[in-house]
Formats: sequence, structure tokens, C-alpha cells
Amino acid sequence: MEKLDACIRNHDREIEKMCNFHHQGFVDAITELLKVRADAEKLKVQVTDTNRRLQDAGKEVIAQTEEIIRCRVQQRNITTVVEKLQLCLPVLEMYSKLKEQMNVKRYYSALKTMEQLENLYLPRVSQYRFCQIMIENLPKLREEIKEISMSDLKDFLESIRKHSDRIGETAMKQAQQQKTFSTTLQKQNNVNYGRNMRLGRSRILESKNEITLKRTFEDDDEHEEEVLTAQDLVDFSPVYRCLHIYSVLGDGEIFENYYRKQRRKQARLVLQPQSSMHETVEGYRRYFSQIVGFFVVEDHILHVTQGLVTRTYTDELWNMALSKIIAVLRTQSGYGFPVNRLFDLLFEIRDQYNETLLKKWSGLFRDIFEADNYSPIPVANEEEYKIVISKFPFQDPELDKQSFPKKLPMSQSVPQIYIQVKEFIYASLKFSESLHRSSTEIDDMLRKSTNLLLTRTLSSCLQNLIKKPHIGLTELVQIIINTTHLEQACKYLEDFISNITNISQVTVHTSRLYGLSTFKDARHAAEGEIYTKLNQKIDEFIQIADYDWTMSESDGRASGYLMDLINFLRSTFQVFTHLPGKVAQTACMSACQHLSTSLLQMLLDTELKQISMGAIQQFNLDVIQCELFASSEPVPGFQGDTLQLAFIDLRQLLDLFMVWDWSTYLADYGQATSKYLRVNPSTALTLLEK
Repeated sequence: MEKLDACIRNHDREIEKMCNFHHQGFVDAITELLKVRADAEKLKVQVTDTNRRLQDAGKEVIAQTEEIIRCRVQQRNITTVVEKLQLCLPVLEMYSKLKEQMNVKRYYSALKTMEQLENLYLPRVSQYRFCQIMIENLPKLREEIKEISMSDLKDFLESIRKHSDRIGETAMKQAQQQKTFSTTLQKQNNVNYGRNMRLGRSRILESKNEITLKRTFEDDDEHEEEVLTAQDLVDFSPVYRCLHIYSVLGDGEIFENYYRKQRRKQARLVLQPQSSMHETVEGYRRYFSQIVGFFVVEDHILHVTQGLVTRTYTDELWNMALSKIIAVLRTQSGYGFPVNRLFDLLFEIRDQYNETLLKKWSGLFRDIFEADNYSPIPVANEEEYKIVISKFPFQDPELDKQSFPKKLPMSQSVPQIYIQVKEFIYASLKFSESLHRSSTEIDDMLRKSTNLLLTRTLSSCLQNLIKKPHIGLTELVQIIINTTHLEQACKYLEDFISNITNISQVTVHTSRLYGLSTFKDARHAAEGEIYTKLNQKIDEFIQIADYDWTMSESDGRASGYLMDLINFLRSTFQVFTHLPGKVAQTACMSACQHLSTSLLQMLLDTELKQISMGAIQQFNLDVIQCELFASSEPVPGFQGDTLQLAFIDLRQLLDLFMVWDWSTYLADYGQATSKYLRVNPSTALTLLEK
């Protein structure tokens, strides 16, 4: 305890020393702090005052800053609005333009504007409500345009119905003026022609004719001032406009069908005569003027529009009109009015109708020839055979004895051609029956029309077919067979015409069909083409010949190209079995002669400078094969060695060189019994030099 008390006392003394040592510093610090307190109070007052004055000054800056921010927001909004308006303004302008076009009835332009709106402008601003309204209105506007244009078309149809008689009268006046002018001009030419023969009288006639021609021109000028054209009487713009509008809308076919349907109805109305028509000449004049006017309008529409009216459509209407007019004339002739001149006019039109038929059947014949496979018709049973026989008069007792299946010699085109010729006769008869002619005249007209079909249309189609490059030898052979059977069928066509006209063929004035010459000419052309193609094929084989003219000895066998050529000729001539014997023999002889000539020309070729005896021996082997082919009678009917004579020139020339029998050749030269009679000296000399 005493030690502890002693330790405590020691520490107390140290603490007291330390406190005594720092006491003055502490007093000084308190004194400084008291001085700082006064300065702090003074600084606080100054800071407070500065803060107050700063707050007062910042209020104006804050207000100006907020104003700037607001202005910038407004500026950004204005920029955005301007950009959007720049996108919307073209849309609004186009829509305004659309409305204006609708108001002034420029519907075609309005449709183009709609198309631009939909494809170019509206997609850019489709998010706005006014654009949605526009998009919803466009289909309604289109329907409105269609209704308005259709209304204009109906007005147009009503207008041309009312003006048909005036248009027809105008057209007939113009036709009469043209006819008068042509007649006067012809007289003028006749007068000029006689001028050199009777000069004095010619001058008088010329003066008179000039006065007449002058009066004619003056009358024409007066008529031209008075007579209006179809365009002057009728405004065709509604039909053009409606056609364009429906075409743009993709409904062109609907419009065409509607227009044709309405005009067909109007045609029936025009062709239906008034009950009192026969009472006055004016009734007839008005009736025919309406018909002419109707077709003048259709002809105008045909030539100024694309596809609205077609030639087929107008021909159909014209055929309907002809039938109706003829029926009306026959009916009205019972009232005592002469109608012969009208039937004469129809008789003149018949030539044009026949030309139209010939053009149509020309296309039918071409299609038949294109579709034919040029192979014999196969028949599997009796039923198929009867079907073919019912279409074409074919008789062959030898073929009847054969069992099924079998093949008829002609191809499919033969019965089809025969049927189409009969259809042509029916079509020609349908028009001829309405011409108020006797049965004899109708029979004569049918035969003349059929002759034109056979000698001009069918003959032209056959000639063009034969000349086509894709027609080969097999096809040409079949064409010859086909024309033979068609030629034999001509007598059945004559019987057919006699049956439908009830005119016997023994009648003195009955015309005959010229089909025989047509089919003979076609056969001759096909035969000539066969000869040409055979020679061309032989030339192709000759071109691939590759002789080694310097070879020391032959190969001991014929050249490959020649064996291929002979095989080709053998297979080709087998196809000729159905041809007439003379044709096949001529083709075979022509081919052998051409082959012989080509081989000889090969030896005499000027570019060939040297030939060895080995090459001559090889060439001799090839000629031997040709002679063997000729002796095998590839085509029956040759007498003896007639076909082998085609190679006689080559044979004698080669024998002369193979045997080297020049002494005999020179000794017997010029004698009829000479062994080398067919060897030309210049040919032998040329070959000898090589």
C-alpha cells in the first residue's frame, strides 16, 4: 500500500508539472479563440449578406434561363411541325388536285392521281388520321368514276342508236361520190387514150369531159360541205374514256363484254324492221341506213381502239346481219317490192366472204399439218377402223383381209383435211343458199369455191410444208402417200356437192374439181425434195471420207464411211415400199448416179495432186460395194443390171488402171465394141498424171 501510495504521488506530481508546462499555451489558445469568435461573427454577417444579394441577382437569371428553355422547346416543336407539314402538303395538294379533276370530269387523270397517292404519297404519312380518311375514300371515288363513265357510255350508246340512220346515209353518200368520181376519171383516161387516133373529135370530147369532171368536183365540194362524218355526228370520247378508265382499274375485260353485249342487242334492234317498213320507200331507206350506220360505227371503234372490238366480233355481227337482211328481203318481196339489186349486191359480197373463208381454212390446214406425226394410222380393232372409215372414204380389199391390229397407209392429217374441205363446202353453201339463185348456179359457185380452196389454199399449204427444213425423207414419203389418197377422194367430194345441191354431175354445165392437179403438183414437189435431200445426205457422207491417197496397199475392206452410206440408203429405200414404183426407182437411180458422180469428182479433185496404186485399190473396193448394193435390187422393178449402169463409168476407169490395159484402150478407142467405151480420154489422162 505504501508503494502504491508512493506511485500515485509520483504520477500526480508529473501531471501537475505537465499542466504547469502547457497552461500558458492553453490560456493563449483561449485568448486567440475569443478573438476568432468575434471575427467569425463578423464573417457570418458578411456571408449572409452576400448570399442574400446573390439570391436576389439569380432570380432574374433563372427566369431568363427558363424562358430560353421554353423557346428552344417551341423551336424544336416548330421544326418538327414544318417537317411533317412538308410531308403532308404534297398529299393534301394531290388530294386537292384529285378533287379538282373530279369536278372538271377529268376522270382518267383522276385515276392516275389516285394511283400516285396510294403508291407514293400516302405511305409516307399513313399514321395520321386524315390520311386514313383519304385511304377509305379512294375506293369510293373509283366506284364513283366507274359509275359516271358507265353513265356516259350509256348516253353514248343511246346517241349512236339515234344517229345510226344519219351516219349510214352519210357513208352511202360518200361511197356514191367515190364511185361517181372513179367513173368520171375512167372516162377521162379513155378519152386521153383515144387522143392519138381521132385528134379533132378527141379535143371536143376532152372539153366536154373536162366540163363534166369539173362539175363532178364542184358537186363533190358541195357535198363535202354538207355531208358530215361519223365523228361529226357522234362524240366518241365517252367510249374512249370509259375504255381507258376500266383498263386502268383492271376491269377492261368486263367493259369489253358489256360493250359488245349492248351493241349486239342494238344490232338485233336495228336488224328488226318496222312493221310498216314495206309501205314506203323511205322505210327501206331508213332501215338500210341504220344498218350501214351501225357497222360504220363498229368499224371506227375497231380501228381506233385496241381490242374493244375485234375483226372476229365484227364478222360475227356481219354474218348475223346478212342472214337477217336476206330473211327480211325475202319477206318483203312478197309485198311486191323488187329486191333483185340487193341480192346482186350480196352476190358481189360473196367473193369477199369466200376470201375470208379461204384465209380461215388456210390457218386450219397449217395447224393440221403441224400436228400430224406423218406415220400410218394404227387401228387396234374393228371399232377404230370404222371410225376412220366414217371420216374418210378409204377402200383397200387387201388391207381388209388383214387381222387387227393393222395400219392404214395414210396419216392422221388425211381424214382431217377431208373433213375440213367438207366443212368449207358447208360454210360456202350456207351463204350461197341465201343469194336467191338457182340450184345449178349454187352448185357452180360451190365447185368454184372448192376449186379455189384446193388449187390455191391447200396447194400453198402443201408446198410450204414440203419446203420446211424439219421435214425429212420419212415425212416426204408419207406426204406423197397422203396426197395420193386425197387425190382419190376428190370424186367423193364431187358426189358430196352433187348430193347437197341435187344437181347431177352429168349436167353439161357442171364444173369439175381440180384437186387432181393440186395433189399431183404437190407429189411432184415432194418427189423433187426427196431427190434433193437424198443427194444432200450422200454429200454429207462423202465429206467425211478420209482416204490416204499415198497408201502403199489397200486395207482389204471397204471404207467405213461408204458402208455407213450404203446402210443408210438401204434403210431409206425400205421406207419407199409404199411409194409408187416409178417414184422409188427414180429416187434410187438418182441417188446411185449422184454417188457415182461424187466418187469420180473425188478422184479428179484439183487439190489432189498424187494417187498411189494402193489408194486406187482401196477406192476400187468401195466401188465394188456400190455395185453390190446396186445388184441387190434395193428397190424392186429394175430390169437386169440397169441400176449397176450408174457406176459403169467408174468401173471401166478403175479397170483400166487396175489392169493397166492401156494398149487395149488405145487400140479400141472410138469403137462401139471397146471395152473401155465409157472412159473419157481427158479423165484418164488427169488420173494418170496423178
